Amino acid sequence: MLAAMDVLGNPSSVHAEGRAAKAMVEKARSQVAALVGIDRNEVVFTSSATEAAELACAGHRLTCADVEHDAVHVHQVHALPVDAGGEVQKLDMGDGDLLAVQGANSETGVLQDNFRWAQLGWQAGAHVLVDAVQLVGKVRTSLGALGADYLMMSAHKVGGPKGVGALCLKLGVERPALIRGGGQEMGRRSGTENVIGIAGFGAAAEAAQRDVADGRWARVEKLRNILESALADASNTTIFVGKEAPRLPNTSCFITPGWKGETQVMQMDLAGFAISAGSACSSGKVKASRVLQAMGYSEHEATSAVRVSLGLETTEDDILRFAEAWTQKLRKHEARAA
Repeated sequence: MLAAMDVLGNPSSVHAEGRAAKAMVEKARSQVAALVGIDRNEVVFTSSATEAAELACAGHRLTCADVEHDAVHVHQVHALPVDAGGEVQKLDMGDGDLLAVQGANSETGVLQDNFRWAQLGWQAGAHVLVDAVQLVGKVRTSLGALGADYLMMSAHKVGGPKGVGALCLKLGVERPALIRGGGQEMGRRSGTENVIGIAGFGAAAEAAQRDVADGRWARVEKLRNILESALADASNTTIFVGKEAPRLPNTSCFITPGWKGETQVMQMDLAGFAISAGSACSSGKVKASRVLQAMGYSEHEATSAVRVSLGLETTEDDILRFAEAWTQKLRKHEARAA
């Protein structure tokens, strides 16, 4: 990204400076494409995964579960049922022509059997969108393995900068541009590309691909399990959401009934730990999680949920210090409630 700051040309210009900027964008396009096993021409850079979702969904009638991210769920015309683990139970397209099944849930980390649902969606004549924002960079996967016509990604979820994302489109599948003008991004999204952000996205995608190939997330999964065991020892009322379902290796969503999630977030922040109540990009909203209510939890339980995410640099000492601090805060909460 620092190197990209010195590249002054517009990537749409044909002079040497413009060609240098264009080369940087196209290198990043190849790096992002490699992360999900596609051709570079299938990658459209956007300002975020939210914009990618809008580009994919606009003009479609969307069938999806209520556990989808707000950016996707806002387009819903027909709902799919999920079980208490957050997994889709059956496919009924209703009057929808686009099926969205999130690769990994942003609040619980629960994984879906995407290819199975994609096959059923195709048989029903629908296109398939996969929100892979949480999935890519942590689990080895590809556009084909997910069965997606459209796949959305976000740079900051793979260690890149905030404010840049991508929509991946299977070759032969196109979308009309929502932002029209100069015809950038192969006519799919006009506007001068964010060269600095895109360069960071590409570098992060390449690094994330190495991390997955090297199996680095297996260690993180062990730490997540240590964390949940420590918290379970401290509280026999805490519910670990999706614990029996396939999950991302780094995500733990848990409910301690009666202890509001927003209170836990503030208390743990004072203890030096950043956690979330709900999905990260809506953590400022003080309301019960729609995702957890769709999974069958009550509003009271859903307001008592928090999400803890681990990274590749997280250590066992970090985990144990968190568990100790959380337990201390829990004991104080229990004493006040008694």
